[in-house]
Amino acid sequence: MSNTYHQVYIQAVFAVKYREAIITSDCKSKILSVIGNLINETGCKTLIVNGTEDHVHCLLSLKPTISISELMKIVKGKSSKFINDHQLTKHKFEWQEGYGAFSYSKSHIDAVYKYIANQEEHHKRENFKDEYISLLNKFNVKFDEKYIFEKLL
Repeated sequence: MSNTYHQVYIQAVFAVKYREAIITSDCKSKILSVIGNLINETGCKTLIVNGTEDHVHCLLSLKPTISISELMKIVKGKSSKFINDHQLTKHKFEWQEGYGAFSYSKSHIDAVYKYIANQEEHHKRENFKDEYISLLNKFNVKFDEKYIFEKLL
């Protein structure tokens, strides 16, 4: 659409179902690459995708013609299909239902980028559940903790 200008930065965060630690070092780079490519295929722009064995953070520039929910449906659905089709994990792979999406101004992008790039080190000090609740609190998102994560097996 002509005369449409935008600058919308989003950090999307989502977990492996039951927060299982199944994104191994053997498959991690492939999974992150697939997620980044899927974001780009929607017309959005991937800035960085990183995570650990049980969750992923994506920093992206959102295209105004796609909703965050549509983007996450595409990214999570197609990436889990790719993971299963290519048998990147030992068992059937699924993402946890839902996601977190947090917006940032341009002045915060460098810090968020570094934070996402440093996930492995960060999670030596803080687990994912605490990190996620901290993000929700930082952005004043009301939540009921019993609905944040499905119980671990």
